[in-house]
This record gives sequence, structure tokens and C-alpha cells, in this order.
Amino acid sequence: MTNSTNGGSGAAAGLVNLKSLSHKELAELVESLGQPSFRTKQIEDWIWNKNVSSLDEMTNLPKTLREALAAKVSVGGVEEVARQVSSDGSRKYLLRYPDGVTVECVGMPTKNRLAVCASTQAGCAMGCAFCATGAAGLTRSLTSAEIYEQVMHVRDDFNTRVTSVVLMGQGEPFMNYDATLGALRKLNNPDGGGIGARHLTVSTCGVIPNIIRFGKEPEQFTLAVSLHSAVQSTRNALMPGVKKYSLVNLYNTMGEYVNKTGRRPTYEYALIGGVNDTGEELNALCDFCKGTLAHVNLIQLNEVSGSKFKPSTPQRAQDFVQRLARVGVEATIRNSRGSDIDAACGQLRQRMAGK
Repeated sequence: MTNSTNGGSGAAAGLVNLKSLSHKELAELVESLGQPSFRTKQIEDWIWNKNVSSLDEMTNLPKTLREALAAKVSVGGVEEVARQVSSDGSRKYLLRYPDGVTVECVGMPTKNRLAVCASTQAGCAMGCAFCATGAAGLTRSLTSAEIYEQVMHVRDDFNTRVTSVVLMGQGEPFMNYDATLGALRKLNNPDGGGIGARHLTVSTCGVIPNIIRFGKEPEQFTLAVSLHSAVQSTRNALMPGVKKYSLVNLYNTMGEYVNKTGRRPTYEYALIGGVNDTGEELNALCDFCKGTLAHVNLIQLNEVSGSKFKPSTPQRAQDFVQRLARVGVEATIRNSRGSDIDAACGQLRQRMAGK
């Protein structure tokens, strides 16, 4: 959705972004302009449900109110810089925010459903060795509205309701915790995305303090942890950003999370040939998960240009599934979507196609 000259990002200099205001702050603004309180609900419907990028589009507001708002606020919004369509129907978007920062997100349709993979940061500071996103480091964290806008942009492009969202795109959600939770709550809100809490998933590298915090939240949001190895030395090499959070502490924290929430977490495990798919690694993974409430999501490593890592074989992935089943742990092999347009896990990198 492109920006209008009235209240869009192009006119944002010196103005407050309307989407950054809380309900209370917006209500106070509406009251200060001498307007009835129901105008607050109308404005919120335009920005959170209809996803407009201009005050001009708020056609049930009096023109005088729109002009008064234009002197104080901008609508913000995103501009689509590039869009690629995969052979499997997935679409990857490069979106630009008013300050020029860009992020990528992905829409993945299946029959009667639309899943969105959204980013919580522009870039990433975690430095995972097999992931393209972290190669250029972190640009900045996104606001809750900026995370939410990605999902709405995908919804509008497909012209269909989003049924699930995974915050597994660029960035570490738990290094941007408050904005991540704010976005989840807006996506869950019936007056926002209207998506059930259990269909909203956060993926973390294992930032233990915020896993603990997440377990205390009242909503039934879903948690996924990027594990990738249950051998400490391997995990340290693959995921240096969480080296200070040991596997022993992660194991104990996840046990507390399950006890407190009753919810089953998912462990993400990208199979890398000769690195984390060995017999020793499989034994360690079985030991880590055995006797716990957990689901293992095995990912065939997606090729990243210039990376020394190569995917494991499909047969080895089946070996992992069968062996985990023998110790009572359910595992599935993820159907990777959008790899032909660099839209799959670990491939997002804020770049134009071909660059």
C-alpha cells in the first residue's frame, strides 16, 4: 500500500504517527479536537482493520476533523518496494517504512488458509552462522505497529483473511519484547487482526529471561525455540548470540514454561549436513526432549548464497523423526515454502531480487 500526501509517511515530518498512540492517547486527542468519543473507535477501525494509509480514506470522518488531524498526526504505513511470487504460491515482500528502513515478510497460502511470516527487527544481532538475516547485523527494532502492518499488507495483497502468524522473520523477537507482545495483542484483538492466540507463534533463539516473562503472559500465544543442536559446543558455534544461555538452563526454563502454561513448545531444528545431523547430535536431541512436552520441527537447511553449510539428506531427516518417535517425541519435517525466491527460513536478508 503506497502512501498518500495527506497523513502518509511522506508528510510525517514533525507529526506523531497515529498508530503509535494508545487507545487512551487517541481518545484524548479526539476530545481535544472537540469531537465525540465514538470518533476514536472509527479512527481505530480505519487504521487497524481497514489498514488505510491516508486520512483522506477515512470517509466517515468530517473533512474538518481530517484536516485537524492532518495538522497533528501522520498515518505512517509501509511502501512495497519489491514483491516476488514463488512457484508454490508464497509471496515475499520487501517493505519500506517512512524512515527508509526495509524489512521482508512472507505470505504462505494453503487451502482456505493464509499464514504470514513477519519480522520483528530490521536485520538481526544474534549472528546465527547459517542464517542470511544476521549477516549484515541489526539496523533497528520495529514498533508493534510496524510488525502489525506487515501482516495487514499481506492480507490486503492476497485479499483474504490471515489465519495464522509466525514471528520467525528477521530479528530476534525477544530482543524486542514489548513491541512483539504489543503486535501479538493487536493481531489477537477482535478489533485488530482477530487471529486466535494459539495461531500466533513467536520464535526465539532462546533468550531465557524473556521466555520466563512470556510464560507469565495471560494469552495463549505459542512458543517456538530455535534449538538447532542439543550439544553445547555445536550450539555455541551455530548460535553465538545465545552462548551465555546454556542448554541446561534452557532445558530447566522450558520445563518451568510447560508447567506454568500447560502449552507444548516447538523446537526448531535445521538439519545441517555433517554438523548437527550426526549420531551424537541425534542422541543429544533425544535426551533433551525425552520425557518433556515438546514437538520437534525439523527443517531441511535452506541454501544461503556464500554459506559453507549444506542441507542434510531427506533420509537423515526421516531417521531423526523415527528415532525421536521411539523416545516418545513427536517430530515433523517442515514443508519449506518459498525457497526459490529466498523466502524460506534463514533466507530473509532485506535485499532486492538479484542483488
